Amino acid sequence: MRLVMLGPPGAGKGTQAFELSQILAIPQLSTGDMLRAAVAEGTAVGRHAAEIMAQGDLVPDPLVLEVIAERIAQPDARRGFILDGFPRTVGQAESLDKILNGHKLNCVLELKVDERQLLHRILGRAKQALANGEAVRTDDNEDALGARLMAYVNQTKPLTDYYRARGLLRTVDASLPIDRVTAELFEAVREQNIEVGRH
Repeated sequence: MRLVMLGPPGAGKGTQAFELSQILAIPQLSTGDMLRAAVAEGTAVGRHAAEIMAQGDLVPDPLVLEVIAERIAQPDARRGFILDGFPRTVGQAESLDKILNGHKLNCVLELKVDERQLLHRILGRAKQALANGEAVRTDDNEDALGARLMAYVNQTKPLTDYYRARGLLRTVDASLPIDRVTAELFEAVREQNIEVGRH
């Protein structure tokens, strides 16, 4: 079961990918988490990624692709995986197809939320981190969110069309309660795989 989770920053991709990973017993592969791990380790790639993410920009494809290729080759991803935060562009989707070496995606799940709610979530996440004595993500602020939303709208619309044309895209209203969103995502995966099996 190979899934991709799409959605703007703050839509709940990480939360929902985790919930689905528990239900489907496949790993959640968050490119954001992997890149932030490199930042925390202070590697050359991590320092470069830190500068880019702090500005709300996207990390260059070659760096992300290297991280993804290594991760999906690990044993726990043999039964499948949920990609959270990748691909973000048609070019990345085409590169992902090559990395999969003939194994096709089963479903692409898109989370939709309006911009005001996204800002509320992002600022709430930053406030919660401060209250818990945790570090606030460098991109959890209004300016960075604006840049990230603009990049998402400009680059991801063609991506949703790309997957829709292949019959893989399923869209869910992510403004619903978390458990409702999870249930609808699971149902979308179930229905999609029934349809895939009919082809």
